[in-house]
Formats: sequence, C-alpha cells, structure tokens
Amino acid sequence: MFRLKCDDFLVYDEATGTYSMSAEQQVRDETEKNRWKNTGWTVLKDWRLYLMLVPMVLVYFLWKYMPMYELMGCFKNPNTGDLTHVSTYSWTGLKYFQELFTNAEYSPLFWRAFRNTFITAFYGLLFGFPMPIILALFFNEVKSNVARSIMQVCVYLPKFLSTVIVTSLVLVLFRSNAGGQSVGIVSQLFGALGVDGAVVNSGLVYTTKYYRAIYIIADLWEHAGYDSIVFFAAVIAVSPTSYEAAQIDGAGKMAQMRYVVIPSILSTVVIMLIMKIGSLLSVGYEKIYLLLGTGVGEAQDANYEVADVVSTLSNRWSETQEYKAMGTAAEMLNNLIGMILVIGANAIARKASDVSLY
Repeated sequence: MFRLKCDDFLVYDEATGTYSMSAEQQVRDETEKNRWKNTGWTVLKDWRLYLMLVPMVLVYFLWKYMPMYELMGCFKNPNTGDLTHVSTYSWTGLKYFQELFTNAEYSPLFWRAFRNTFITAFYGLLFGFPMPIILALFFNEVKSNVARSIMQVCVYLPKFLSTVIVTSLVLVLFRSNAGGQSVGIVSQLFGALGVDGAVVNSGLVYTTKYYRAIYIIADLWEHAGYDSIVFFAAVIAVSPTSYEAAQIDGAGKMAQMRYVVIPSILSTVVIMLIMKIGSLLSVGYEKIYLLLGTGVGEAQDANYEVADVVSTLSNRWSETQEYKAMGTAAEMLNNLIGMILVIGANAIARKASDVSLY
C-alpha cells in the first residue's frame, strides 16, 4: 500500500517553511466532498429522464437477472426436495456436465444438437452478416429519397412480423400435400424443375437436404433489412469531402465503396461482428419448433438430424423433471462457449484493428 506525502497534494513555501493547498487541489477536494450531493441534484434536475429508464431496468432485471436463480438447477438433483424451489434440491456439483460428455444416452444427443447449432449459426453469420452491409451500401447509392424510403420500409417490414407469421409464410411456400392441403408454391416449382416428386410431396421444409437453406433464407428475409439500419447510419455519416477527393483521383462508384466507405465504417463493422459472434450459438428454438411442429411422420423425425439445436434439446429435456437438470446444464454449457467466443473475438479485434467492444 503506497503512502501519501504532503508534497503529493500540498505546495511547500520555502520562504515561510509552510505548506499550502493549490487552487486546483482545492477544487478537486471540493468536488470529491460534494460528489454525491452533486449527483443527487443532477438526478433531481433530470428526474423525467431517469423515470423513463425505470421500465427498462425492471424488464432487464426480471427477464435477465431473476432467471439466473434457476441456473443453480444444473448443479443440483431436481428429483430431491420441493419441486418448486431450486434451493431445496440436493447438491450434485458437475455431475450433469460430465454426463453430457460421457453418458451414452445423453452425449450423442447433445453433440448432435451442438453440431447443428454451430453449423446453423455459422451459415447465418456467413450469409447473414454481409447482407445488411450490402443493403446499406445499396441504399446509399439510391438518389431518390422517396424510392429509398419505400425500399427501406419493404425490407424493414419482416422484422416487425411475429415468428409465427414468418414461419407460416415459409410453410405455405414449402409445405407438403399432407392433410389434403395443396403443395406449396415453391415446392410445385421444384417439382416442375424435375426434383424428386416424393421429396416435393413430403414438403421441402421437412427434407433434410433443403432444411438449412430454407431456414437461412427465411432468417435473411426477416432480419437483413432491419440490421442494415446501423450500417446505413454509419455510411451516411461519411464526409462528402472524402467522396469528392476520391472522384478527383478518378475513383468510380466501386472504388469509392472500396477505398472510402468501407474503411470509414470498419469500426462499426467490427463492433457489430463481435456482437454477432456473441449470439452465434443462441439459435432460438421458436422458429425451429414452428417449422417442424406440423411435420408428418418420418419426414419430421428425420429432419431433427439437422434441425435439432441445443435450445430445442434443452427445452425437450426440461419438460420432464427427470431430465430438467440435464437440459439446464446443456444450455449453460452452450452459453459459456458463447461467452468465450465473445471474449476471444474481442481480443483478436483489439489486437488486429485497435477496435473492440470493451
């Protein structure tokens, strides 16, 4: 522990042999002494702004922090104690995590779900991340404000549709002829192009070969337009003088995008990429359940080989008390891997480009 000396914060007068406090030190001391008082006055003055913050804090607390209490379930045996209180369960430590890796019953299902989660998320990142950037660059080149506004509304609209509506549209396009319903429009088109009639009749969305492609395309249609807002805001913030300088040097539109726009929005791209990697393994189960929930017989069961992810597996296990802890452990492990990916991506970005999330 270091020691403070008078010389560190007082001024020594050699003529009188005394110490005195400088004006700067007096201001610092006064500020530190009245710090909480000034903070209180600031909150009181802007109380309307802080009042608007209360609903968000409550939602974040109730939906993000309160559920963490249930995470203790992956370290305890749910078959003991009061079923409604995790705190009454007996402690088991890392037993369920070990069984995810070694148990012959659980391990194959978990690794299949983890593989599907990673592959689905990787395809989503590979095709889903560049698309909003391309849309933002495209919108920037549209000179008519009216035309640009109409196109932006059209690509933003799917984000405001519920997951049920989006998956219903997908099923209408790619559905089978089960239950006496007509084959989906796209399925009919594939049939006209010579695709196996049995595959078309069973529904392309229920076919292992086409499921991932359909899922990624639907996800792109739903999110690409809305995700382009951040990149478009960064693009329009580029100084017009940079374009003028590039034009003087003889740069065309593509050269301006390459040497002016993309370097200018690179910091935004890196930050958004780190955040995207953070949610890489958070493949939601809602859309997958809705896409497969109306499947028929063997087509639905076979599709779980490529569609079953950690979220859906954890949800199925959590439906029964016997496997509840195993489902919680699987979800916890999945989230821990996602956290490691965020930390690693942030460290690499900080070393490579001096731009990082934190």
